[in-house]
Order: sequence, then C-alpha cells, then structure tokens
Amino acid sequence: MAKPTPPTSASNPPPPTTAAPKPRPLGGALDSLASSARPLLAAARRSPVTTLVAAFFLLALFMYGEDVRTIAELSIDDYLYPDADLYNVSGLAPLALPPPTCDLSRGRWVFDNVSLPAYREKDCSFLTKQVTCLANGRPDDTWQYWRWQPDECSLPTFDARRFMETMRGKRLMFVGDSLNRNQWESLVCLVQPILSKGRKKVVKRGSLTTFYAKEYRATLEFYWAPFLVESNSDNPNFHSIGTRIIRPERIQAHAKYWKDVDYLIFNTYIWWMNTADMKVRRPNSRYWSEHDEVPRVEAYGRVFKTWSDWLNDNVDPARTSVFFMTISPLHISPMNWGNPNGIRCVKETLPYQNYSQPLDLYHDMRLYDLVVKVANTMEKVPVTVINITKMSDYRKDAHTSLYSIRQGKLLTPKQKADPEKFADCIHWCLPGVPDVWNQLLYTRILSKSSWHSNSSPPLSQPLPLPPQ
Repeated sequence: MAKPTPPTSASNPPPPTTAAPKPRPLGGALDSLASSARPLLAAARRSPVTTLVAAFFLLALFMYGEDVRTIAELSIDDYLYPDADLYNVSGLAPLALPPPTCDLSRGRWVFDNVSLPAYREKDCSFLTKQVTCLANGRPDDTWQYWRWQPDECSLPTFDARRFMETMRGKRLMFVGDSLNRNQWESLVCLVQPILSKGRKKVVKRGSLTTFYAKEYRATLEFYWAPFLVESNSDNPNFHSIGTRIIRPERIQAHAKYWKDVDYLIFNTYIWWMNTADMKVRRPNSRYWSEHDEVPRVEAYGRVFKTWSDWLNDNVDPARTSVFFMTISPLHISPMNWGNPNGIRCVKETLPYQNYSQPLDLYHDMRLYDLVVKVANTMEKVPVTVINITKMSDYRKDAHTSLYSIRQGKLLTPKQKADPEKFADCIHWCLPGVPDVWNQLLYTRILSKSSWHSNSSPPLSQPLPLPPQ
C-alpha cells in the first residue's frame, strides 16, 4: 500500500541498524535430544522396570519438549557467544533523556511518515491476527504515521539495540489483560529486527507467553491475569465473559510466576467496566457460586491492597523495577468527538485534534486515582506509573475496529454489517499506539532518575483509600 503524503515532509529514511552477529551452524546438537530416547526403547524390550522409565521419559519429552529444546539452545549460546557481554555495546551514541520533571503524557500527535512506522506489519511474524489490521483488510493505513510529541521535552526514539543491551541476561514481563498483551506484541516487533534469524522465538505455556531473544539471553514475557488476583477468568483461552468473579485476597497462583523478574509491567482496567458492582467470591468458600456483589471501586481497592502487599513482601527493589500502565480508552461514543452520525470507532481515520478540549470517554477515574494513590504509598518497592490515558484518548482512529477476529476467526461480512455489535474499539492495530506506550516505557527504564511513585501522575480528584 502506498505511503500517505503528509502536509509537508522529507524523505530521508531512518538510519540502518547494525546487523547482529551470525551464529555458527548448530549441526545435529538438537537432534541428539530426540535420539537419546533410542537406547531407552531398546532397553525397554528387556526389562519391565526400564519400560516404565522409558514411558515416563517419553511422556516428559512430549509434554516439555519445547522447554527442553529452549534450555538446550540457550546453553549452546554460551558456546556460540562466549563474549556476549561485550557485544553491541560500543558505538552507541549518548542518549538524551527527558528530565524526570517533564510530563510525557501532555502533548499532541504529529503526522510523521519519515520515521514511522517503527516496523512493518508484514515484517513481524510474531503478530497475532487480532492486531494485523492491514492483513485483515483495513483499507487505510494513516493510523501508523502519528508520533507523540510531549509539550515540554522530546521523547527519545526507541532504539532496539540499546534497549536489548539493557535487557541482556534479564527478564521483562507484562502482567494483565489483552491490552498488556497488545503492548507486549508491540515490544516484540520493535526489538526482533536486530536479532539473528533462528535466535528468536515465542513459546506459549498456559497463562505465560515468552519471547526468547537468545543472543541476549533475555526474555520478554506476557502473563495473563486480567484482574491481577485469582478469578474464574484465569484461563487465557477459555474464560468467563458474562459472569466474572474475583478472589481479591488471593494472588499467589499468579504471583509465583512473577518472582525473579527484572521488569514487571502491570495493568488492569477494561475487565472491570462491565458492571457497576463486582462479583467477589467469599473467603474460604468452596465454589464460585458462593459470592457477593460489591461496588467496583471497593473491589478494586481490595485487589490493590493484596497486590501492593505482595510486592512489598516479595520484590527486591535493588533488582526489580515495577511499572503500572494506566487506562487504555474505549472509543464507542462518536458524539463525544463531534461525529453524531458515527458508529463506535468505525471509519475513523484521523486522531481527535482539539487539544484545548480533551475528550470525555467516561473513564472511571476513581480507579485511576486509586492506582496513583497506592503507588504513592509504596515506599519499599517504588512503582512507576506510566500515564497513557490522555494521549490514547485522542486516538479514535487506531483501533482494530472491523478488521480483527472474533472467537479466533476474522469477522464475516454479516458481522461487519453490524458494527454496533462487532466493531472492536478496545484493541489497537499494530504498528500503532502501543508502540508509543513502549517508547514511554523505554524512556523510563533507561532513565537514571526514574519517575517513581513520588512523582506519579496527579490524581483526577481527591480520593480516600478504600476500606481495608
């Protein structure tokens, strides 16, 4: 598809990145894992005990083969890259970071088809069909060419090489709902061009999806926990939509996977917005049906009490940095942006650009305020709140809309003819808005003076902490 013509623009391409070192061929190193089963099978013919052992071995190989293979590949990297800690460090220009006093959330969207998009949809094989809007038939592509410009400072361009040097030997994990998965996919696509072919892959196992950047011995992970605490919606593939029930004092089943992670990025909001009251399972109950309904903000407060207690008890702030992404908007009220004849976000092709009068998209700002207030009380484990709400509010044009999937399949013509019901105005096309979220995350990770809880975004209004 032809690149759109901006009002005025240059045509200089972005500078090329340095190619990563090519690994030597692995030969039959990995094939030997499978061949190791052959002696067991031969011995099994001679002994019933050996037969049992062989059966257990083959079962483990079948269940955990991907994990075994990944561990083997990472071990082989020690041989392929013995001086990996010295790679790709020299030659990086000094990075100009905005001062910690600069509010990155205040600014405007600027059309830029010179440096954007940061990657091409067709070049990132790790994207899911939920967010590949061009491949799914979207006829326009202008949403990809808008850069966020803060009012008081400059936002550094995402440098994949510099970011992965920071990630070397570390784990980064997004924890939350599908919007955090949206951001995780964006981050994977931002970094994958600098990784050698065959040295990057995604492994899915239950609620945890892991991207391995093997040259850097680093992982970028996404963990599905839409309420952060335990709920009846914890299966990433099969979960309750109509009846969502949480256990606000129970978090360990999820949190055990968050230990020893170097960068934790949390979110939870959109799943709270179906009803004004939240179904809460009673303590010590045996069944999900044993629940009460409590006001949304009270339930949210109980969850964040559990979450913050877990962080204080289990996170070493000398190792782990904690971030929280604020509200990602739902664009379903076109009258609010001056289009009374519109249907949700359908056919929206430009951002809202009246910066003097911000959009009111009916966010429950009590939840936003509660997150900020809890972050401000976190003295042992600082929490960096990254405010993406206002900047994302303007982007009514960037959702997947009718060019997404429903229950694993692209929308049918009949479904597209009913946009009021089927248009997805929650998730974002990629490349797109989540790339900017990752720019902010990149800036805060690389900043020596991170925007910790003592300089979190302001409350929208005074709000007391919920009852304990």
